[in-house]
Amino acid sequence: MVSIADVAQDAGVSSSTVSYVLSGKRSISPETRRRVEASIHRLGYHPHAGARALASSRTNVLALIMPLRTDIDVPVLMGFVTSVVTAARKYDYDVLLLTNDEGPEGLRRVANSAMADALLVMDVEVDDPRIPVSRSLSCPTVLIGLPDEPGELSCVDLDFSAAAKRCVHHLADLGHEHIALVGPSPAVYERGTSFATRFLRGFTTAARERGLHTSSQPCAPSYEGVRDCLDGILVEQPRVTGLVVHNEAALGTLLSELRNRDMRVPEDVSVVTVSPDEMAANWPIPLTTVPLPSGDIGALAVEMAMRELEGVKSPEVRLLSPRLTPARSTAQRH
Repeated sequence: MVSIADVAQDAGVSSSTVSYVLSGKRSISPETRRRVEASIHRLGYHPHAGARALASSRTNVLALIMPLRTDIDVPVLMGFVTSVVTAARKYDYDVLLLTNDEGPEGLRRVANSAMADALLVMDVEVDDPRIPVSRSLSCPTVLIGLPDEPGELSCVDLDFSAAAKRCVHHLADLGHEHIALVGPSPAVYERGTSFATRFLRGFTTAARERGLHTSSQPCAPSYEGVRDCLDGILVEQPRVTGLVVHNEAALGTLLSELRNRDMRVPEDVSVVTVSPDEMAANWPIPLTTVPLPSGDIGALAVEMAMRELEGVKSPEVRLLSPRLTPARSTAQRH
């Protein structure tokens, strides 16, 4: 294992000089700094995490508080986790994964124990009880989601309201007058989860603007849940010809149930979904999709946290504009 003494010998400096280059606690000439950094890279030296934390008062760890429930689509969740981990490594940071089961007290525990330099919080609710606690913490907190009152916290997410409007306008432009929203699980709405609330609001607003006949139904990610959802839609809108699917976990079951009911896509019913690009391409018929930009969202969340760690305290809300990728699952209504 390469030690700090090996780096010092290779660079022709003292071990203390190498320590100062690593910690930034003393001014080092640019030439000496370059020589030490070249030796570090050439020898593949990695500072001991505990020693580095003591020297810099930082852990070089970000904590990601993520949901872990039965109604969560794990592949979609892992897309966010992967994007955060990948972005953090570019700053030489590691990621500590925590679930949100502990609520506000969990945030306090992590912050007070100094396990992480900053917190990234997912699964944000409209009136999230973790927000007041986050504002009081000494370490930066970035929300992946948008509560009604973010206050002095930075937030990043897809603009779900605009995403719903894009889906509705796409179907309306194709001539569909009777459409329905296949929403997330009932529990997601009951918790007041921000993304679901914003999407439903956008769907309702756009449908009203276009004078469409609509139904919106929550959908549990099970066969029974999908069956009940479709039954409810067909009771409210028996002439439905367009579905907006905001439920990745139920998507496969929904497409199968449409086939079972002899509802052909797109001949009988057009389907547009919000999901990762790679998921939309994996079905028998390519799906018209508003992609979920988990990579961009995760990278921006990390960037916001790192900026605050460098002392730039300028809270911002970043809602990424949606794009819609047409495919074979939507067609002109004749």
